[in-house]
Amino acid sequence: MESLWQSITLARLSVAQWQRGSWLHRFTVGLLEPWRNSSLLNHYGEALGTLLISIVLGLAPFVDNTLTAVLLIACGGLWFLLTISDKPGRGLTPIHLVVALYWGCMLLATGLSPVKTAAATGLVKASLYLALFLLAARVFRNGRLRNWAVMVYLFVTQVISVYGIRQHFFGADALATWVDPNSPQAQTTRVYSYLGNPNLLGAYLMPGIALSIAAFFIWKRIGPKALAALIFLTNSACLVLTYSRGAWIGMLLTLATFALLLLAWLSVKFTPFWRRWALPAVLGAGTAFVIVAVVALEPLRTRVASMFVGRQDSSNNFRLNVWAAVGDMIKDRPVFGIGPGNQAFNSIYPLYQRPRYTALSAYSIFLETIVELGFVGFVAFIWMLTVIFSQGWRSLKTLRDKGNLQAFWLMGAIATLPGELGQGLFDTVWFRPEIQTLWWLCVGLIASFYSPIQQSLGNKDPRKELSATL
Repeated sequence: MESLWQSITLARLSVAQWQRGSWLHRFTVGLLEPWRNSSLLNHYGEALGTLLISIVLGLAPFVDNTLTAVLLIACGGLWFLLTISDKPGRGLTPIHLVVALYWGCMLLATGLSPVKTAAATGLVKASLYLALFLLAARVFRNGRLRNWAVMVYLFVTQVISVYGIRQHFFGADALATWVDPNSPQAQTTRVYSYLGNPNLLGAYLMPGIALSIAAFFIWKRIGPKALAALIFLTNSACLVLTYSRGAWIGMLLTLATFALLLLAWLSVKFTPFWRRWALPAVLGAGTAFVIVAVVALEPLRTRVASMFVGRQDSSNNFRLNVWAAVGDMIKDRPVFGIGPGNQAFNSIYPLYQRPRYTALSAYSIFLETIVELGFVGFVAFIWMLTVIFSQGWRSLKTLRDKGNLQAFWLMGAIATLPGELGQGLFDTVWFRPEIQTLWWLCVGLIASFYSPIQQSLGNKDPRKELSATL
């Protein structure tokens, strides 16, 4: 069984051996290496990549998607230039391979789509997000550049969160019917800050919550640690004030995952008693806190209760009708789907929709993946997630053994993914540019800790690294 699991998660895959036997890798990577050695790109290429990523993170919540697309094209171009001028045998990880397979399923679904032009547009958009992943996985192998990019994102979340909290106190016009008009909370202000949608805002802040916890452990001295704590509190408060049920679920999953990873990090120092009881104690305390909060706070209690009233809540009823139509779409094209992207969905969905229930998406990223890419693409998606989590866990254990506190960035990235997927059970804001850039940023961050960087960390004295960070 263990051997099967290692095969599924590509734990036994020798990437270096594959690279030596790959004609594509042999005749592309390193093609311009002599030129790079004599150019400024050799000294500033990775810093320029980090700058591009930081600009994307800084502007994505505020600008038109067209500008974000242009920046992502620049990210892809720089990654390609860095790759073909790099030393052969660097940069590839098992995560890259399953991401390539996922992209291949999107390409196949596009070719077989009944609306090929619309699907091709979706394929291009998805490819641009993957360009950010490729560049992030490469430049984040440098710990200093990794720290810089994450810090930029955390500071941007403060601008977003502060404005959202201000909306709570001073009011904000609802841009759509976000609360059931028959609900006791019909007049509740759901903050949306600069993103224009409470659910989208909640998904945007989720990585900020996990990475701010990581920053608390990584940043030196009392002042930066206090800043990290403040970022965590403002992001958490703003997310709660979105009154997004999906975002609340995602936040709980993110915090629970981070707590489990933190326990794994600390477990090597536990006594036998705490190795046995630490996990039940943490899960019990977290569950008790959630129950007390729901019981004590009336707005929270009302919003949570609306999850369990079925079609009596207009939002629930809307989703159930959309899911029924999506189920019919899947039955008609179960293998390869209709093709990727919202334009393909919008072209096909009206043929299946229930009267008066127009929709721009499937309101579930898992259903959306099946309807767009079929069950073939869905299996590739699940396999990709499996490899990402397993590779992240292996990297975390290696960093723990070396006592390197950069592992907390890895914990934050890993913890973000279940949160976004949890919210995605009932929504599809995951496909929006503001969230896709953060998702692939976290995946790239996880990939950056693969064996090449682990080996470089192994040359350092863990005790010196630990004391320097503290």
